[in-house]
Amino acid sequence: MQTALKLAKYLKPYWLWAVLAPLLMLLEVCMDLMQPRLVQRIIDEGIANLDMAIVTHTGALMIIVALIGAVGGVGCTIFTVIASQHFGADLRGDLFRKVQALSFGNLDELETGQTITRLTNDVTQVQEIVSMMLRIMVRAPLMMAGSLIMAILTSPRLALAFLALIPLVAAIVYWITRKAYPLFSEVQSRLDDLNTVMQENLAGVRVVKAFVRAAHEIKRFGKANNALMERTIYAARTVALSFPLMTLAVNMGVVTVIWFGGVRITRGEMQTGELIAFVNYLTQALMSLMFVSMLMMRMARAGASAARIDELMIAEPQLKSPRQSHGEFTPQGRIAFENVTFSYHAEKHDPVLKNISFIAEPGETVAILGATGSGKSSLIHLIPRFYDATEGRVTLDGVDVRELDENLLRRNIGIAMQESVLFSGTIRDNIRYGRPDASEEEVVAAARAAQAHEFIEGFPNGYDSVVGQRGVNLSGGQKQRIAIARALITRPTVLILDDSTSSVDVETESRIEEELENLMKAKGDQPASHSTRIIVAQRISTVLNAHKIIVLDNGEIAGQGAHRELLETCPIYREIYQSQLGDGGTANGKG
Repeated sequence: MQTALKLAKYLKPYWLWAVLAPLLMLLEVCMDLMQPRLVQRIIDEGIANLDMAIVTHTGALMIIVALIGAVGGVGCTIFTVIASQHFGADLRGDLFRKVQALSFGNLDELETGQTITRLTNDVTQVQEIVSMMLRIMVRAPLMMAGSLIMAILTSPRLALAFLALIPLVAAIVYWITRKAYPLFSEVQSRLDDLNTVMQENLAGVRVVKAFVRAAHEIKRFGKANNALMERTIYAARTVALSFPLMTLAVNMGVVTVIWFGGVRITRGEMQTGELIAFVNYLTQALMSLMFVSMLMMRMARAGASAARIDELMIAEPQLKSPRQSHGEFTPQGRIAFENVTFSYHAEKHDPVLKNISFIAEPGETVAILGATGSGKSSLIHLIPRFYDATEGRVTLDGVDVRELDENLLRRNIGIAMQESVLFSGTIRDNIRYGRPDASEEEVVAAARAAQAHEFIEGFPNGYDSVVGQRGVNLSGGQKQRIAIARALITRPTVLILDDSTSSVDVETESRIEEELENLMKAKGDQPASHSTRIIVAQRISTVLNAHKIIVLDNGEIAGQGAHRELLETCPIYREIYQSQLGDGGTANGKG
């Protein structure tokens, strides 16, 4: 009930349509309730007395009544669609905004398939029930109550059989609804599993084909698909029992009424038209009750969907915004890690970073080096506050990043992720993703610095070339260079490159480094020393000229310093260097 009240607020802005729809449905119901009485008049007064005037006049009146009812029905449908579609669009929009507001930790716990199902199928289920409530939930009770009243007015004695059937049908509806709710919850859960398999396969189709695992994935999909099918069939089979049972009850009621009504007609206590009108009212009432039962079935499924939507809506971001923001804070680029320990799930897993301490001064280039799984990406994710440190703190110009507004913090940090994610649209749109108002000159300058301008100009449409889904029409190196340009165009105070040149050849990488030195020289009126670079790398050639190199090993700092210093003091660094370059330390480097 609380969930329904929460979702009802999305209908409030469209209250006018939500009110007009039931009123027009009331008009249609009133017109429908008049029809059996008009039929009764034609039979008992017109046909029985061979009075064609009454038949003609009443028949014309029936047509007018039907047309008025049609206007009400059509109007109700139109306003219902307007209200329910706006309801669904607003709800879906809020859910999407909620997902965007969640922290990385929340998103790690939410499977992609589940999230997609909640924003699509679950919202559709709730939206459809709103539509049905504005039509069937209004029509069915009104028709049932109106038919009951008209039946009693037509024949009070036969109405006793009418009243005896209603508790029986209501009991059937209650039993089916109680059985259906948990079943439809399971159906939605199985749909989550299916969407997860589909999403993984669409995203990793190249891996599937490269390892010739299509048969395995087809089998995995088939398992999820069959589970969904079996659970849906079981739920539908349970619900399907309601309609035969209620149809049986309706038919029993009709047979009973015709039997006793026929007896009364032979005794002269009732007219034929009255019996026909009464049977019509009986059928209308019980059919309305069947529609209510159908709606209850749909409500059971929508209730399961609404609960899943509410679960997402009430999720609280794991990262809390600071109570007081440093409003006009203009960072200079000094990054400090102070005894930082970090675990993705502190209560479940061992820390991935342990007691990390180092300082990146404004204008410095600090490189993070280490084996795969040593915690490099985890470390740099703490700077823009994708996650919070479990212990210790990360500061920007002496201010704990947890005390800074997230938007303010991230506007001053440019980051090129390890996986280059591009969006559908043009290359120009992707480059200025972080600064939509960037000029054409700035776009080109960022692309030149990232060594992307030349290959972009080689495309038939240049910067207007459309990027396929996830950049499928670009090579890995091209995507990485566009991602670097996207980070550069924001002119960040802190630039983070998370192994973002791994698909780029050494010569191109060297040119990118040279251009970065030039492009990062200014940010408005700030001097060159205010631009700080954090570079995560696998290739040691990338980090040779860094002012400071941090060597990570199993989440701990195994050494830090300039290239020559680490060659002398850090065995791990020396081993990495010799395995990659193998010249015994004769290469140049700062320090």
